[in-house]
Amino acid sequence: MLNTLMQMFSYPFLVRALVVGILVSLCASLLGASLVLKRYSMIGDGLSHVGFAALAVAYAMHAAPMAVSIPVCVACAFFLLQLKDSSGIKGDAATALLCSGALAVGVMTVSLTTGMNTDVCNYMFGSILAMRHDDVVLSVILSAAVMILYVLFYNRIFAVTFDENFSSATGTRTQLYNMVIAFLTAVTVVLGMRMMGTLLISSLIVFPSLTAMRMCRKFKTTILLSAVLSVICFILGLTISYLGSVPTGACIVVTDIIVFFLFAGIEKLRGKR
Repeated sequence: MLNTLMQMFSYPFLVRALVVGILVSLCASLLGASLVLKRYSMIGDGLSHVGFAALAVAYAMHAAPMAVSIPVCVACAFFLLQLKDSSGIKGDAATALLCSGALAVGVMTVSLTTGMNTDVCNYMFGSILAMRHDDVVLSVILSAAVMILYVLFYNRIFAVTFDENFSSATGTRTQLYNMVIAFLTAVTVVLGMRMMGTLLISSLIVFPSLTAMRMCRKFKTTILLSAVLSVICFILGLTISYLGSVPTGACIVVTDIIVFFLFAGIEKLRGKR
């Protein structure tokens, strides 16, 4: 097994995949607990569809995909929050509208321009092994920025996650920190699209947090366990993908599902005792 792993990581593209995957997994797990507890966990799915539409337009304009996708996703994340706060449309309904509308725009743009080429398919279904050196550098910088901002604003994010009304009453600028969460989520989603694809990125945000909640009752321990599980599931998924020659994103999600049911079983056994 050790020889297999040494052989596996002797390839530069797998080393790039490992570095970016671990960083994105950490970012997603940090944000996942807040999004799940605020009942806004599908925001990752909505923003990933927006990202797909943005990159389709970027390819049509011969522009850099990430340079277009990140600001568009950030703007849509802010729009989702504003729509949720200022209208009768609930968060899940707003996300559903955004999902279907953005996906329709992306498919139309692709069909009218380049067609469904390899690069577009990589973003839709995920292909972390196809990452270039420039993608890795940008991903490392942005992932580091997400984690630093999360640590700096941790106390405020914790406050608006559990009791937004009380936080607002005590003087916390809840709208601002909700936008911080939305901004960090948008950046993480765009980074994760390369690894997981548009169709699977929300699972990277939701599953580790849900699994950690089976065992932990405190917010900080939930986040820490979620981060550990996210990284372990990513490494296992990447290894299985390499050994079995199957898609990386799908392997990671299946690994997350297995670990979730394993922890759910352990929780039930503890409850019976």
